[in-house]
Amino acid sequence: MSKPAVVALGGGHGLAAALTSLRRFASPLTAVVSVADDGGSSGRLRRERGLPPPGDLRKCLVALADEDSPWAEVLEHRFRGGTLDGHALGNLIIAGLTEALGDFGSAIDEVASLVRAAGSVVPATTAPVVLKADVDGHPVEGQVAVAASRGRVGRVTIVPEDARAPAQAVQSIAEADLIVLAPGSLFTSVVPVLCVEDIRAAIASSPAKVAQVCNLAPQIPETEGLTGADHLRVVLDHGGRVDVFVYDPAARLLVEPDDVRALGAEPVAAPIGDSELAAHDPEGLAAALAALLA
Repeated sequence: MSKPAVVALGGGHGLAAALTSLRRFASPLTAVVSVADDGGSSGRLRRERGLPPPGDLRKCLVALADEDSPWAEVLEHRFRGGTLDGHALGNLIIAGLTEALGDFGSAIDEVASLVRAAGSVVPATTAPVVLKADVDGHPVEGQVAVAASRGRVGRVTIVPEDARAPAQAVQSIAEADLIVLAPGSLFTSVVPVLCVEDIRAAIASSPAKVAQVCNLAPQIPETEGLTGADHLRVVLDHGGRVDVFVYDPAARLLVEPDDVRALGAEPVAAPIGDSELAAHDPEGLAAALAALLA
C-alpha cells in the first residue's frame, strides 16, 4: 500500500517537530522552509557571505536524518569561543557547499543525501527575504526584531514581495495528499512562508487537505494574548487556507471549537502534546495527522 505524499510548511523547531512525526507515515515528505531568519549563526552567514540563512533548513535535515546516521549530531555541533563562536557546524557545511556548488538548493540536497534524509527540504524562496511587520501601527523590520516586539503584530510582509518559490516547492504542494502548517512561531516562521505568492496560490488550488497544527502555549511576546482561533485567523488573514485545525484540548493555549468553526475550519481535538516536555508528542501528533487521511 502506497504512503501519502505530505508537505509541511514553516520554520524553526516547530517545523522540525512536525517532520519528526510525519516521517513515521508519509512518503514522499517535503519540508518548505522559511528563509527570513536574520539572527544568530544564520544571520551572520547571511550578512557576511550573502547566503540564504541555513539554520531552519539544518533543523529540518536533522529531523529527517536516518536514525543510524552520526551526521544529525554532527550538524548540530555548535562552536564555543574564537571567531566561530555560536556557529552550528551544519550551517557552515551548507554555506561551504553553497559557495562550492554555486547553488543553495543543491547544497541542501547534498546534505540531505549525506544524512540519508527521509524526505526533501526546500527553501520557501530562491533567495533570502526580509520580514516586515506592522506592530501597533509602527513598521518593524527583521525576523528577530518582529519576534521581540512588545505589541500586537498586525500585517506581515516579505521583501521583495514578489519573491519566487522553487519549482519543487510548488510541485510538491500540487501533488500532496496532505499539507501541514506546522506549529512554531506564528508571525516569524509560518506566516513568512504564506507571504510567498507562488506558495499561497499552490495551496489554494491543491486538492489536498490543509491542516494547521496549533501551538501548545502562547509564545511571549510574539503571540501573547492570542487564542488558538486567533492563530487560525492570522493565517487566513495572510491568504492561507485551512481545512482542519488540530489542537490539544489539554494545552495551555485556549481553543474554542465554535470559534474555529466560525472561521471555516474543522476543529480536531487530539492528545498531541507532551505535558512533561511542554512540546508536541511525536507519536500523538503522527496519529492525529495520519487519521486525517483515513
